[in-house]
Amino acid sequence: DGSGYIFRAYHALPPLTSPAGVPIGAVVGFCNMIYKLLSTHSDAHIAIIFDSARKNFRNEIYPDYKAHRPPPPEDLIPQFALIRDAAAAFGLPSLELEGYEADDLIATYARLAVEHHVPVTIISSDKDLMQLVRDGVRMIDPMKQTRVGPNEVYEKFGVVPELVVDVQ
Repeated sequence: DGSGYIFRAYHALPPLTSPAGVPIGAVVGFCNMIYKLLSTHSDAHIAIIFDSARKNFRNEIYPDYKAHRPPPPEDLIPQFALIRDAAAAFGLPSLELEGYEADDLIATYARLAVEHHVPVTIISSDKDLMQLVRDGVRMIDPMKQTRVGPNEVYEKFGVVPELVVDVQ
């Protein structure tokens, strides 16, 4: 969940700038998080999934979708492209699709992988993604370094993963 990593990294570090004065705090935090992920999961096949933009197909259905969310901080905006460059420098594919959120792509890739009998681990703190947990799909919360399976979803929401969407 590259988009989740960006915002976690941005809020985890104090504002940092390059010698040229470009904000880079989120870039540094993102790179540290990716390095840790690669160090602890060196045998994994990893892709980073990003949101493409704030507007997506849900806004066409419901214009006020996420209208309560403020725009990204001004000093974060120039870091988005740098973070995508950093992902490429790590040799990781970065995926995004115009009109869709990272969650949509993560759900689609997880479903396709499971259909092909490939186990999936979603690295994210986003509780919305817990609805995807099932046989062949687990999560790891990178902030708490905890695994999330069906039992952990039930403990959190009081329902099985397939019903998380109803609770949310």
